[in-house]
Formats: sequence, C-alpha cells, structure tokens
Amino acid sequence: MNDNKRKTASTFILILTSFIWGAGFISQSIGADFVGPFTFLALRSWIAASALIPVVWILVVRKSPLGLKGLLNRNNVKGGLLCGLFLFLASAVQQMGIPYTTTAKAGFLTAMYVVMVPVICLVANWVTGLWSTNPGSFGTENSGWRVWIGVMLTVIGLFLLCLKGRTRFEKGDLLIILCALLYAFQIMAINRYVKTVEPVLLAWMEFFWTAMFATVFMLIFEDSSISGLTSAAPSIIFAGFFSSACGYTLQIVGQKGLHPTIASIIMSLESVFSAILGWIILGQRLSFREICGCALIFAAIIVSQTGKQAEMTNETGTEK
Repeated sequence: MNDNKRKTASTFILILTSFIWGAGFISQSIGADFVGPFTFLALRSWIAASALIPVVWILVVRKSPLGLKGLLNRNNVKGGLLCGLFLFLASAVQQMGIPYTTTAKAGFLTAMYVVMVPVICLVANWVTGLWSTNPGSFGTENSGWRVWIGVMLTVIGLFLLCLKGRTRFEKGDLLIILCALLYAFQIMAINRYVKTVEPVLLAWMEFFWTAMFATVFMLIFEDSSISGLTSAAPSIIFAGFFSSACGYTLQIVGQKGLHPTIASIIMSLESVFSAILGWIILGQRLSFREICGCALIFAAIIVSQTGKQAEMTNETGTEK
C-alpha cells in the first residue's frame, strides 16, 4: 500500500474511531450513576482485553516466527505498560469528572488534547532523548502552518459546539482538563511504540495493563453492589467491547499511518458525533452556533490533510 492510500485508510479508520467514542460518552455517563470510576474502567478493560485474545492469536501469534514468548519481549511489554498506564490514568480521571460537568463540556475539554499534542511534540523534540534518539521523531518540524491552522480551527469549532454560557471551571472541568493532558501523553506513547510493536498486540497489552491498574484501585477504594453492577452492565459492555476493544484498537491501527497532530484533530470529531447522536437519538437539536462548530472542525481536518507539508508523515507515522 502506497503512502497516499495508507493515509486515506488511516483517516477513515480514525473517523470511525471518533464515531464510536462519541457514542461512548452516553454509556459512560449512564454507568457513572451506578458504579465507581475504577469499577467501570476495570470491567470495561477486562472485556476489551478478552475480546482481543482471539484476534491477537489469529493475526499476530500464529503468523509470527517468534511465537508468543518472543512477542512478549522487553520492548513490547514496556510499550504496552506505558500505553496502559496513560490510558488508565486518562480514563479514570475522565470517569471521575463526567458526573460533575455536562456531556458537551466534557467533550470539549477532553478534545483539548488537539492543542496539547503539538505542544508536547515541540517540547519533546527540544529535550534530546526524552522519547527517541531522533530529535525529529515527532515531526513538529514538518507540521507546517496548515496543521497549526487546523489546530486553531478545531479549538474554535469545539468552543462553538460545546461551551454554552458558563465559562468558569469547576471540579469536573478541571478533572477533564487533566484527562485531556493524559490522553495527549497516551497518543504520544502509542506514536512511540506503534512503529516497533504489532498494533493489535499493543492494543491488547494496553487493555491488559489498564485492567490490572484499575482492578487494584477498584479493590482498594470501591465497593460496588450487585444491583449497581446489574444496572451498569449494558453501559460497561458497550464501553468495553465498542469504545475500548474496537475504538482504541482502531486508534492504534489508524494512528500508525498519520502524523500524531493530524490524528488528534481527526479523533476530536468524537465531540461532533456525540452532539449529532444526541440530536438524532435524544432529540437534542443543534443550534446554528453548534452547526458552525461542526463545520469548522471538518474544515480543520481538510486543511490539515492538504498541502505538501501535511503529506509528509515522515518517520512519525509511516513506516518506510
């Protein structure tokens, strides 16, 4: 597959990922009414890890000359552990913050990783050897003005789409901002290891470690009732199978072929899809201001994907 076809395929994969995550906000909000954040995260992560076992076995283990023991080498385990740690922290903080803020505001603040990713890229490239021996490994030199315009359009679009009236930050808002920062690091961790680890294997190890961390915190800090678990079961299953197993696996596969900043812009569409699904399913109509926000985010994707600079994924996203 040539670079152009790979970029196109990766773009559609991440758009699908955004749609799944947009629908996932509803399940997370419902689940938060019945179980604690660590319980919800632990169960959804175990479901995701279990769902991926046959996929990993068929697509990775059986086709690898190294065998299962060879695949679980130091680099692969380290990558899965780091990605799982950031995913655990980001997901737990997000689940803690959702009950204390509106869904729309949570969508906007979570999507602030669109701004945070290029900033982290720039800082990481300044600090030699922080993530890679190659100082240009994050591709900020090749981001170009089109990507930065895309970032600005995304922020303005998300503001129009999600922020309504109240502008001060409360407890839930601050937690979601922290969540966005942690998701930015999760994106960068995936970008670091997806070049050397099979994407599906990396996804499985990410879910495994997330489940392990969440289970430990669940057993220490939470005590869920049978009735609560029963009520939350549909939300947990949806989040585990679709948002986690499908969504995060698609993220890893799709992000492999794109610049991380462009990937983060596309994934920010989760807030757009969340608003659209709320309009279609729940009858929550979009105002003219919100429609303008959607249009700006789509424009950001088009701008960031065009031009010579945006075509240069370099070693950040595309294997040569």
